[in-house]
Parts: sequence; C-alpha cells; structure tokens
Amino acid sequence: MSKQIYVQAQADHIESLAKAAPLSAIEELVWNALDADAKEIKVDLLTNALGAVEGVRVSDDGTGIDVLKADATFGSLGGSWKRGATETVTTHRRLHGRHGRGRFKAFALGGRVEWRTTVRVGGELMSYVLWGEIERPGVFELDSVRNPGPGTGTEVYITNVRANCDSLLNAGETVQALASRFALYLKSYPDVRIYFNGLPVTPVIVQKRTTDYKLRLENGAEAKLEIIEWRRKFVGSGKLIFAGPDGFQLHEQPAGVRSGGASFTAFLVSPRFPALAAENALVMDELNPEVRMYLDEAKKVMKAHFIALGDELSSGKIGAWMGEGSYPFDAADESKERERFDKLAIELSERMESFAELSSSERKIMFRLLKRAMATLKRGGLKEFLK
Repeated sequence: MSKQIYVQAQADHIESLAKAAPLSAIEELVWNALDADAKEIKVDLLTNALGAVEGVRVSDDGTGIDVLKADATFGSLGGSWKRGATETVTTHRRLHGRHGRGRFKAFALGGRVEWRTTVRVGGELMSYVLWGEIERPGVFELDSVRNPGPGTGTEVYITNVRANCDSLLNAGETVQALASRFALYLKSYPDVRIYFNGLPVTPVIVQKRTTDYKLRLENGAEAKLEIIEWRRKFVGSGKLIFAGPDGFQLHEQPAGVRSGGASFTAFLVSPRFPALAAENALVMDELNPEVRMYLDEAKKVMKAHFIALGDELSSGKIGAWMGEGSYPFDAADESKERERFDKLAIELSERMESFAELSSSERKIMFRLLKRAMATLKRGGLKEFLK
C-alpha cells in the first residue's frame, strides 16, 4: 500500500508549530507515546564523528498508529482521535493530547520525520512507514512494510537535524528537565519507563528532596503543594504547575518567589483543577478569583519554605566555616556585627563561583578582609564592594 495524505491546515501554521524548542518537541513525542499506552519509551540522539547530533530517534512499545485511521490522525490539524476521549484505550491512563498538534512539533528537531509503526489490525500485525518533510508541510507519504515488526509500537526517526538540537547533548540537564515535566505522571503510573540516551528519566535520581504541604483555602477547599528541589539548575526550573490528582499537568507559570538560588519545580494539585482548566480559568491566573485563592496560598507556603531552606543552608555553611577555623567570630558571639557579617559572607559565597574551591586558609584571609571592610565601609559601600 502506498498513498499520500494531505493535511487540512495552512502550511504556515504547521511551520509555526515546527519552531518549538528542541526539548519541547522531545516532550511532545514522549507524550504521544504515552497516549499510545507505551510502557517503555527511549529517546536517543544519534551523533556524528564530531559529536554533533545528526539524528533523533524516539521509540516506544505502545499500540502503534492505526493504519486505518492514518488520514484522521495526520490529515487534519486539530482532528486528533483523542479529542473526544479522556483516557488511553488499553491501560486507561489519562490522555495528554487533544488537538493533534504535537506530532508536527517533531519538525522542530529536523526537516524530515518518519513514523515507523507496527499496529495490530484484526488480530494480525501490520507495519508501515509514514513520513513527511518540512519543505512540503501539508503532505505525508504512507507506505506499507512487507515484514511486520515483532510487536506493536512506534519509532519516530528524525533527520536533517536542526543545529539547535545540540542543546540536548548535555544529558544530565536534559534528563533533569524531562524529569521535572513528567514527575507527577511517573509517580501516578510507576510502571512507565522513560530513557534519554540510556539514562533513566527518574525524578528520584535527579531530585535533591521533595516536600509536601497540605493547603486549606479561605473557602474551605483543599489542595496539595509538592515542592521538588533539583540537584542542578536547568532551563525551565522555578515553575509552579497546576495538576489534577492523576498527575496530569494542566497549566504552568513562573512560581514568582525567591528561592535563594535553589532549582525547583512546585506542583499544585487539586481535583478542582481539571474543571477550571476546561473553563480556561487557569490561564487567567490571578484574574480569576478562585484561581487567585489557590495562587495566594501556594505562594505564601513557597515563600516560607524557601526562607526556612535559606536559614538551614546558611546555618550549615557557617557551621562548616567554624569547623575548618576560617570563621572570624566566636560561636557565643550574638552581636549585630556578627549577624551583619553572616549575611554578607553568605551573599559572597553565593556570588563567587570559585568560593567552594578555596582552601580553608584562603577563606580565613577573605573573611578577615571582609570583617575589616565592615569596620571601615558604610553598608552601601559594602554592597558595592561585593558587586
């Protein structure tokens, strides 16, 4: 079988969807696999001799793309089969996609995209390849494959890769970013496995710690706030994500609180949010009175959390400096001078990238100079001194 499928949408609209960031495109491909009931998803970057990305492969063991529905699946932007459904067919997991747009984000990774899929039709396995190129954004080619694969599933193979895909090569950062996006989903469905270049996308591995809070609003409603602190900073941290009790993410926005340099993602979870999302109330943020109540309470708790975290980290640093003998005050000293010194020393340790690499004797000299500067410079002058 060989045929052409024409997308019923303007080419420039499809091209605009293909301008997504590489990580966003990977995320959509993973969601597509999860919506196809995949339990194992592997994302692999194929590199050349120089280490640059020349191909991207996303494979899964899901149910595949039904060849009998290929026209509906690819032929109409916004015509996804998922639009009238709320859960996956086999495992009844919550669906992510609704509008049939995610598949076109694959072109954000490269100019040619192939979907190599095997699906069970009438008790038999059928395999085929469906491919398209960004130069012809409204046309897909569908070809059947004589020898079907050993089981159902889909492999998305992307070539003519864009240069910005090299941003994915930092595997540690990419894994952590993906872990933050799928954290609640993976907790809700522990049998799901996601791998990036062979590394498991597991929040437990890349998170520093998780803290749960139970929120109670003025109107008596309740919600859960889960703050995950990550081991390293990455693009996209510092977000507050609204989610339903099944881990499905409905809306995100900047958390809007100071974290003292901590990398984190905060998840605000309530059974009320799916209904609010359906009413487009979550995207209104503080303009919606009910959403504003959730936001105000969440921000209040986040601020208290990071103030306590900052005090904890500061106490730990000062204790370590005392232990190595570099701290210029006695532990029993409760003077204003020491309190002021502590704040400046903590600020200096956070701003100076090589601070942790200093020896104890070098820190001792630096702290003595800072203490001497406190006695000779006004407060404003010290701020300028630290810049």
